[in-house]
Amino acid sequence: MTAAAVGLNVALGGAALAGTGTGGAPAPVVTRAALDPSLVAGRGADVRFAEQEAENAVTDGTVIGPDRSAYTLPAEASGRKAVKLAPGQHVEFTLPAAANAITVRYSIPDAPGGGGITAPLDVTVNGRAKKTMTLTSQYAWLYNQYPFTNDPDADLLHPDWWITECACVPAATTPPPAITKPFRPMHFYDEQRLLLGRTYRAGDTVRLTAPAGSEAEWTVIDLLDSELVGRPYVNLVAANVLAFGADPTGRRDSAGAFDRAIAFAQRKRLKVYIPPGTYQVNRHIIVDDVTIEGAGNWYTIIKGREVALGAPAPDGSVHTGVGFYGKDAEDGGSRNVHLSGFAIEGDVRERIDTDQVNGIGGAMSDSTVDGLHIRHTKVGMWFDGPMTNLRITNNIIVDQIADALNFHTGVTDSVVSNNFVRNTGDDGLAMWSEKTANAGNTFDRNTVQTPTLANGIAVYGGRDNTISNNLVADPIREGSAIQVGSRFGAEPFTGHLRITDNTTVRAGTFELNWKIGLGAIWFYALDRSIEADIQVTGDHYLDSTYNAIMLVSEWSVKDQHSIPGVRFKDIRVDGTGTSVVSARVKGSASFENVDARNVGAVGVNNCGAFNFPSTGSEFSLTDLGGNDGGWLAPWMLPNTITCDDRPPVVAPPAPSPW
Repeated sequence: MTAAAVGLNVALGGAALAGTGTGGAPAPVVTRAALDPSLVAGRGADVRFAEQEAENAVTDGTVIGPDRSAYTLPAEASGRKAVKLAPGQHVEFTLPAAANAITVRYSIPDAPGGGGITAPLDVTVNGRAKKTMTLTSQYAWLYNQYPFTNDPDADLLHPDWWITECACVPAATTPPPAITKPFRPMHFYDEQRLLLGRTYRAGDTVRLTAPAGSEAEWTVIDLLDSELVGRPYVNLVAANVLAFGADPTGRRDSAGAFDRAIAFAQRKRLKVYIPPGTYQVNRHIIVDDVTIEGAGNWYTIIKGREVALGAPAPDGSVHTGVGFYGKDAEDGGSRNVHLSGFAIEGDVRERIDTDQVNGIGGAMSDSTVDGLHIRHTKVGMWFDGPMTNLRITNNIIVDQIADALNFHTGVTDSVVSNNFVRNTGDDGLAMWSEKTANAGNTFDRNTVQTPTLANGIAVYGGRDNTISNNLVADPIREGSAIQVGSRFGAEPFTGHLRITDNTTVRAGTFELNWKIGLGAIWFYALDRSIEADIQVTGDHYLDSTYNAIMLVSEWSVKDQHSIPGVRFKDIRVDGTGTSVVSARVKGSASFENVDARNVGAVGVNNCGAFNFPSTGSEFSLTDLGGNDGGWLAPWMLPNTITCDDRPPVVAPPAPSPW
């Protein structure tokens, strides 16, 4: 039996819990992104739930991990560890505070031919009050090359693409190479929420058991979130969707009733209210100049099937599904839309990039989205501008096939704040300035965990944007915690970009094509140079798998593009597998009060543009003072070539107080 982890046990708010819980249960270990909360104080989303990692709980199962290798169950787990249960085994958590609801993040096997299975998970509190959750892998388990497939036996989706596993282009290979199937399995996890029916006390125990006879050969439990959910919100002076024919049992489609309630509310200048229940909606609800309130995202659930269209839509969609959409920007967009207090549950099981099957979409200016819970859509929120003054706050977005949120094209003066994101299939939060620049936007105090592909937070072009006070953990594949990228046809970076007071942990993944490790933060000049006023201040890069900071260009454009003048100040680097800074591009950066410890390789890996001129690297570093830890030695300045293309990786110790 694996006992609860020894060490500091932290409750909500960072207070230590000493002794034992009810009935002699071990005191709980509460974390944030699998870290002691004191290490990330003031950063990331302020959430209502307490996160407990399964590897810190009591179990007769097997702890798996740590492992940061892509395509493995522990690599996609929070903190890179989880607990694997055989039928009949359990994991038991001690509640750190009063709670009446839990969320379980888990994985169960796929069906042999793909498409997923279902399996029970028994939940008991203090050995009584048994409930059974129905777990599913129908929304997990993707395979193969982008944009991936649900078929584990599929041949290569792109037989003319470079395959790193064989270092070849299969279409040009005779005979074509055999690949191991399933090829590149990923996106293993999902999560379920459960109201317990009553409030339990701190110290009570919640046991999760994979019952004997389960169809699932194994059940992996990653973590448990426990929460005290308040009573449902009620609005008696509103256009209640029940009065317009909505069905709270979910048996009948309620889309038409929603439309009628919205039209009535617009005429009468009322809000729309959606009381507790599950409402079936299988298409977009178009919203403009309307406020829609639910009873709370645990109580009001709007759930829909993905529906195949008879013919492709003008935007290229071949499916529709549940979602609240502003009008298209080309039609003037929507304004004064306010959405709050409900859950959106989609039915998206494959990635089709042309499909508009997102939870929230379209263009919404002078609008707010607050307190939603969104899962199983393609992208939680995808906004196509131009649009302005949007506030996205206090939402939970999980289990997406692609991004959690993307400001796509011409979104200005908008804020994304205090949102919690977990298990996306692409960037967690992104600003993509395709065609028109995003400008004046802020991503502040958000938490992004375990994106299975790409980055936690990504900024592709734009002007005068800010990334601040965020917590980003455990990117899995071909991405970093934070990326500043001139790529995907984005407009150039102009004006300023401020990256301030963020914390990253266990970040920086292995880039398949380059076969190198990425930085926890990386700057990528692919389409053009990155020449804006960029300041990175106050960031903490903890337990970086490879480099903490990386500036890079593509080999094919290495002599065309540069990244000059990036300024780093008041940075803490605690643990790198390789270097503090890796430069693989022309340009320059300055460093002031950048403190580093537990560095695995040479402090600066300066390859420049790989031309290795006798005058030194094409990338230069400026020491502005206060850089402690010996990582920036005087002999490296300004541009000594210290290039080790693929240095050995040294696993750093766990982060600790500075």
